[in-house]
Amino acid sequence: MDVTVRQGDSLWYYSQLFSLPFQLIVDSNREINPSQLFIGQSIKIPGFVTTNVSISRGDSLWLIAQQSGLPVDAILVTNPGVTPTTLQIGQVIRVPVRVTWRVVNGKENYTYEKMIEDINQLVAIYPFVINESIGSSVMGKTLPELRIGRGSKRLHMNGSFHANEWITTPIIMRFLNEYLVSLTNFGQIRGLNMLPFYDLTSLSTVPMVDPDGVNLVIKGLPEEEPYRSNVLDINGGNTDFSTWKANIRGVDLNNNYPANWEIEAERKEQQPSPFNYPGPSPLSEPESIAMADLTYARDFARILTFHTQGEVIFWGYENLEPPEAEVIVEEFARVSGYRPIREVDSYAGYRDWYIQEYQRPGYTIELGKGISPLPLTQFDEIYQETLGIFLANLYM
Repeated sequence: MDVTVRQGDSLWYYSQLFSLPFQLIVDSNREINPSQLFIGQSIKIPGFVTTNVSISRGDSLWLIAQQSGLPVDAILVTNPGVTPTTLQIGQVIRVPVRVTWRVVNGKENYTYEKMIEDINQLVAIYPFVINESIGSSVMGKTLPELRIGRGSKRLHMNGSFHANEWITTPIIMRFLNEYLVSLTNFGQIRGLNMLPFYDLTSLSTVPMVDPDGVNLVIKGLPEEEPYRSNVLDINGGNTDFSTWKANIRGVDLNNNYPANWEIEAERKEQQPSPFNYPGPSPLSEPESIAMADLTYARDFARILTFHTQGEVIFWGYENLEPPEAEVIVEEFARVSGYRPIREVDSYAGYRDWYIQEYQRPGYTIELGKGISPLPLTQFDEIYQETLGIFLANLYM
């Protein structure tokens, strides 16, 4: 929501007027000098939208403000030129509405396009969220990274490295939405005040690493060539792509990192496949490269990568993980009920590479149980299990 600066206004005044954390308003207007506002300037107010109200006989700004639970001045600053004495019947004014609901449903077939729609709505309502592209998929889809917070503890989460594990994306998006609602409403999640974490942490999220593959699983064959013909060929002519795990070129993105990649190349698929082909070389895919470049650029202190299925948490790699990694995973296990597993006979994954490069805590969290893609009937249960991990990631 935008308001228009008047004589004597300040960002601090807006924080009091709308009962919002001051820093969230500052960070929603990063291009503006808070100490040099000018009359007529447009300022973004996070956590609010507006609704149009047509003035009826007997209406007043005071009455409308009372009904909206806001001060009269909140309506005045949203409607330049409107005064209590100039209202006319039939006149339409914008009335601020505090957002206390979720934009993200998540419990649906969550395509790339749906994710982008939700991201755009979240950024519009919560403009302190930074939304940047880290690169593009094989088919040219932008890979969004969302960043929330201004703290020194740099955390990262990602989902949908594997196409048929796409339920991880709406799970992540649901949490981000809940976190944002709490921040702008001085709220709690499971008894934890969220606002302190905004100042302590910088949370980076890439919700969908493999958008081409996700859309293939959910929507079926793409119209574009040569991708349509190629995936049909890789899938043996079968138009059922529900078990497809790879990117659109048939490369398993979580087998495409230079962490004992040669072991996987020797024993896994030797050509493009719906699953388990590690690619012609490490970091052969644009999605893998984008994630590696992001990790180098952000220098994350900890990473969580969400997969399905098994209700387990993989946390070790070649004994390179630091001692605190075990303390953290024990807390993740406690709050989720998932079982921690230190070593597994698997290599060349993003988490493997991260631990190898940085010797910092990294976790692969396998959500739910069954055959991927997991049914949406598991969504609520998985979300409640995972919510504890999301929160522990902030406070650990």
